[in-house]
Amino acid sequence: MANKILLIEDDDATADFVSRGLTEEGFVVDRAANGRDGLFHATDGSYDCIVLDRMLPGIDGMGVLGAVRAAGIETPVIVLSALGAAEDRIHGLTNGADDYLTKPFAFIELLARVRLLIRRGGAGKAVETVLRCGDLEMDLLARRTRRAGKAIDLQPREFRLLEFLLRHADQVVTRTMLLEGVWDYHFDPGTNVIDVHLSRLRKKVDEGFERPLLHTVRGAGYRLGIDP
Repeated sequence: MANKILLIEDDDATADFVSRGLTEEGFVVDRAANGRDGLFHATDGSYDCIVLDRMLPGIDGMGVLGAVRAAGIETPVIVLSALGAAEDRIHGLTNGADDYLTKPFAFIELLARVRLLIRRGGAGKAVETVLRCGDLEMDLLARRTRRAGKAIDLQPREFRLLEFLLRHADQVVTRTMLLEGVWDYHFDPGTNVIDVHLSRLRKKVDEGFERPLLHTVRGAGYRLGIDP
């Protein structure tokens, strides 16, 4: 079966050039001319690689990339950009891109990079867009959280915190893991930021329900799960 490529590029000449070349090499290519349409296609998780222009109308390339990664989609992404400074490349790569190619570029180089990323893996993976623990459910695409059918209103940081806990459901999560995975801290800031956010989250997730899901494991950390 031919590999599927999503090309998100608003410049018709560039899009025609890349699409034609990839099609001639045996790929199936879907195109989107703006960030909004590109994000819509990208989040279905059916592509083996995404070729993403950085400067797009509507939602720019970095916005699309951030939304794709926030949804837990691991499809390899190559960013195309006229911005070729080292800081621009670093920004793209540290924000979820797998590769970064500066315009103008030779098609043969793009082709080699696409093939390399597909060989590395990621193709055909099932994309997890709904996380669950007991009667708690988080829809990553709709950014919606419910428990027993009741909507839970979360602030962005609370959403990220709960998502992290759901991805580690029934495991003990340490403070260091939370600082690195939720706050992007690689050191202990010496504040009670974790305690404050967990306290708020516990009220929203557990208050009014008979069985709590969010537990403190004394001397170890925290665990999201159903106690026996």
